[in-house]
Amino acid sequence: MSFRKTIGKIHLWLGLASGLIVVFLGITGCMLAFQKEIESLQSYRHVTTQSNPFLPPSAMLDIAAAEVPGKHAHSVSYQGPGKAAQVSFYNFEPENYYYIVFIDPYSGEVLKVKDMNRDFFRVLVMGHFYLWLPPAIGQPIVASATLIFLVMMITGIILWWPRNKAAARQRFSIKWNAKWKRKNYDLHNVLGFYMTWIAIFIAFTGLIWGFQWFAGSVYWLTSGGKKLNVFEETYSSKPVSGLKAGVPAEDLIWHNMKIEHPEAEIMEVHYPTHDSASIEVAINPDAGTYWKADYRYFDRYTLKEIPVTHLYGRFKDAGAAEKLMRMNYDVHVGQILGLRGKILAFFGSLIAASLPVTGFVIWWGRRRKRGYVRLQTQIV
Repeated sequence: MSFRKTIGKIHLWLGLASGLIVVFLGITGCMLAFQKEIESLQSYRHVTTQSNPFLPPSAMLDIAAAEVPGKHAHSVSYQGPGKAAQVSFYNFEPENYYYIVFIDPYSGEVLKVKDMNRDFFRVLVMGHFYLWLPPAIGQPIVASATLIFLVMMITGIILWWPRNKAAARQRFSIKWNAKWKRKNYDLHNVLGFYMTWIAIFIAFTGLIWGFQWFAGSVYWLTSGGKKLNVFEETYSSKPVSGLKAGVPAEDLIWHNMKIEHPEAEIMEVHYPTHDSASIEVAINPDAGTYWKADYRYFDRYTLKEIPVTHLYGRFKDAGAAEKLMRMNYDVHVGQILGLRGKILAFFGSLIAASLPVTGFVIWWGRRRKRGYVRLQTQIV
């Protein structure tokens, strides 16, 4: 068997093995591409801008906790002037819940209490990541299908590559006036070629989430042999005197960060979960992406900053490898390039979803033709 035929067999059987999952991931990826833009149309995410200062994190917590009593508060996210603040409550075991309380940061008015386990995009994300299965089962299935799809794109380019100049002219455009079988063939080959240069980034970033060994290998290669340390817990020291009486530590830290980072478009303060927990503040200068954010950690008793060496620390301390890993989500959904990137991600995902369908039609047509030829041979 020739090299090209071998590649064709690999491409075929991998496609048949992963086709349904690839279709599902492509369709859900399309639907998630403009999640932020669609959510921005929800009225409870917006408030009237006022000259009054925002309410501090402790006040936001008191207001939100009254709406979902008995739940664990994770953080408050200040989205900027004219935007509702969001106080998150979530837990996984033994009780599974996830709520966001939307609050007017100027007046403290509760605008919406949202059960995120019933939110459309949240449910869609769980399907996209885990096929709505337990993560330990769903994530390896999705990651394996993504790895297969990456191999299929490579084999697809090999099969697409024209053998001569005459064939090259047919590889870049769809012959719309041809019969439907030829149009289907062109849709698979031509659109597949153009899509590959977009979808390869989507698949690659998906694999970084899906396999720890893949993420570790990418970081090892880009960092010059370092081991990936995504996150590690930081802790506060034993209580000491010296804090301003009556002012919660999260309020003091939040106030200091506002002064230090006046350019921040989003600031998220994490509430300490126990007596030894530190207080994390995420400061994002660009509301459209995530990779440039500063993640800073403070002792809740001394207010001193706790240095960290993991991936999510200060942006200025991040090297090229760390920045590449931080970009993973923004690249995956296309928002690293703004609106045009999201449009590319949308159409890349849409075409990716179509390829298993057009590929199956090509295979089924050839299979039926071979069966018809064999039948005619037997009759003769």
